[in-house]
Amino acid sequence: MTSQELSFAHRFLPATGPGRAPLLLLHGTGGDESDLLPLGQAVAPGAALLSPRGQVLEHGQPRFFRRLAEGVFDEADLRRRVEDLAGFIGQARDAYGLPAPVALGFSNGANIAAAMLLLRPEVLAGAALVRAMTPLAEPPRADRAQADLGGRPVLILSGAMDPIVPAANAATLARQLGEAGAKVTHRTLPAGHGLGQGDLAALSAWFGGLGR
Repeated sequence: MTSQELSFAHRFLPATGPGRAPLLLLHGTGGDESDLLPLGQAVAPGAALLSPRGQVLEHGQPRFFRRLAEGVFDEADLRRRVEDLAGFIGQARDAYGLPAPVALGFSNGANIAAAMLLLRPEVLAGAALVRAMTPLAEPPRADRAQADLGGRPVLILSGAMDPIVPAANAATLARQLGEAGAKVTHRTLPAGHGLGQGDLAALSAWFGGLGR
């Protein structure tokens, strides 16, 4: 099912079973609104899936926000795009009758989900962040964010051989989210930057453990 009436091009697949939180699927650079649907169906069978397409083009490839170089983000654009995406999520919740979703993001999609947790924590019920890195040089003050993120489940899956995300950077993100009150699980898998079977197994276990 697609809709052109909301602010992002997207696909929506209704839930086929009870008890699962809806998933917000956020693709990596060069992906689109169909890219992560098979992953969402595999790791959270029966859940409603909401999958928008990033509105920034980098050499013709969709992204969710601009970057100045690999690993160097345009933070002003990132903050604006977080607000745009938050607005879309509100529209989609109204249109499809959804509770707050749990994000499942890969690479660029994981980075905007991490930024949303820090900047607009009320929008998401949790997040699984695959190959995420720290999105903000100056995250919001922990004393303000503590009550906002309290208890939200967050999974971070890093790759031990990832050439893009340094291990220390991913560890910083895990610390920032934990200080903001999230319940963080950070795992480093024997993988590079791409998705693999280890990610599928870890995501399936984590989503299976969420409240049902």
